Amino acid sequence: MKTILIAAALATLATGGAQAATQSAMQGAAAHNPAVKESHVGHVATPAEGANSFTQAQAQGRIAKAGYANVSALAKDKDGVWRGTATKAGRTVSVGLDFKGNVTTR
Repeated sequence: MKTILIAAALATLATGGAQAATQSAMQGAAAHNPAVKESHVGHVATPAEGANSFTQAQAQGRIAKAGYANVSALAKDKDGVWRGTATKAGRTVSVGLDFKGNVTTR
């Protein structure tokens, strides 16, 4: 009888540990998902193509947060990248914002 109870207790502990490990792995995967960005703005050489859920106002704000002023003429291109012009350090540049929130310049 004691053997059955011990076996049942061990099985319960093993199942709970496996569930915890699975949940931890899923949370770790979400934390490393390249489509999930933090609140900081990154600068990349090439924007990522994909469906962009930023509104025009959000895109303008995100580009401004990256240090650009006079953000204007924003339009979403065929790759889902918001493109427009802005100024930084007295120079006018072409800017882009991809669906991950990364800013690019050309």
